[in-house]
Amino acid sequence: MSDRQHINLHLDAHSVGLDVPRDQEPNYRAAADLLNRRYQYYLKLRPTASAEQLWMYTALEVAVALQSDAREKSIAPIEKELKELNNLIEKTIKQ
Repeated sequence: MSDRQHINLHLDAHSVGLDVPRDQEPNYRAAADLLNRRYQYYLKLRPTASAEQLWMYTALEVAVALQSDAREKSIAPIEKELKELNNLIEKTIKQ
């Protein structure tokens, strides 16, 4: 059995055929749904914008969300250590 499968995703008026890892198929479908929802949001917000402009707004929003998520994940371990150090300092000061 192949660990990849062919899927077709619909992004606005476009159909995209992809061979994706079988275990990632739900993620690709969820991503397509997210993109379609955000595209429709911008279409309602800017009905005279071209499809190209709408896809740029959509891509920018998703990229910003991805960057924000990556930043939060990268500083989480540091925040935990800082809290522990802060607690240690506070205990030391109280003694």
